Amino acid sequence: MFQLLTVFWRPALEILIIWGVVYSVLRLIQGTRAVQLVTGLILFASLFQISKALGLETISWVFTKLFAFGMIAVLILFQPEIRRAFARIGQTTIWRGFLQRGGLFDEVINSCEALSRTRTGALIAIERDVGLKNYIETGVRLDAEISEELIRTVFTKTTPLHDGAMIIQGGRIASCGSLLPLTQTVQLGKALGTRHRAAIGLTEETDAVVIVISEETGNISVSVYGKLTQNLDGESLRRVLRSLFVPEEPKGGVYNILKALKIQPGKSEKMNP
Repeated sequence: MFQLLTVFWRPALEILIIWGVVYSVLRLIQGTRAVQLVTGLILFASLFQISKALGLETISWVFTKLFAFGMIAVLILFQPEIRRAFARIGQTTIWRGFLQRGGLFDEVINSCEALSRTRTGALIAIERDVGLKNYIETGVRLDAEISEELIRTVFTKTTPLHDGAMIIQGGRIASCGSLLPLTQTVQLGKALGTRHRAAIGLTEETDAVVIVISEETGNISVSVYGKLTQNLDGESLRRVLRSLFVPEEPKGGVYNILKALKIQPGKSEKMNP
């Protein structure tokens, strides 16, 4: 029995390590454009293996040369994405129960309702597992307690920080006036402004939840995993955030947004591609 264990423990350990690495990579690229890159690499490797198995030496030689130059091209073309991916490694933070601190939850909801009524534009990003330190550093650091009065004051049109994003980290306002990356998705309608595109852009690269209040219409929207849910009121916003943050929920992300709004997946008219 002991001999069997000594024979199989190394393969088992290798499988466990490989599984952990693959899982971590998939979590890292989830909701980002890197998914398309990985898909292309998998297709390229599959065609290369098929050509070798069929004895297509010329095609195999071409693929070998393309692979050598392709890796250099990937490093150049996807340099921003690769840099962000490495920057996110080691930045993962533990969520401190934002919704469990009920007062903070209500403060954010109430401030969004008030800003919506006055048609005051706002952009609020809530950090989850993937750290937002890089984006916090682009704004003015606050490290302040969350309050409705402070949120409404920051986004008042006459203040110098109203155009940037407020980032909430660990149940506190970490920064204001932060710059967020704009989405590169071309299918979005022209009606969406810079705030909405910034919200989608951040959620394409991280698992953050971003609340947007439109300055033109006062509509409340929520973006997560690169998807945007629009035309929310205070109660529906509460359900969406609860579905995303309450740990008892079995599923997260877009599924819970649809569930919270009582929309069947695939039939929503509020989800932009």
